[in-house]
Amino acid sequence: EVQLVESGGGLVQPGGSLRLSCAASGFTFSSYAMNWVRQAPGKGLEWVSNINSAGSGTSYAHSVKGRFTISRDNAKNTLYLQMNNLKPEDTAVYYCVKDWTSAWAPESQGTQVTVSS
Repeated sequence: EVQLVESGGGLVQPGGSLRLSCAASGFTFSSYAMNWVRQAPGKGLEWVSNINSAGSGTSYAHSVKGRFTISRDNAKNTLYLQMNNLKPEDTAVYYCVKDWTSAWAPESQGTQVTVSS
């Protein structure tokens, strides 16, 4: 059974930083590209970032490019999202996603990030 457990969210002031983690199990983590996706209050899902299986290629949504960095540790089966210079509009529940499509729906609680002064 595929399990993805997100952690590291919290309350942070604008301009602050957080590092999200996602512990993966139940599949061969090193064989899959992974994604971070978020959902702001009252809004739909927004794809944030992608990393290839080896960790050598990344892509970002325009809204986070230059502020967020995705990475992975295949030895630890863990995905990360370093978020710097956070803005109130980054407030959302963040999910790590193995097979991202427009039809994807959350299957975990994700981790809540709140950016507020």
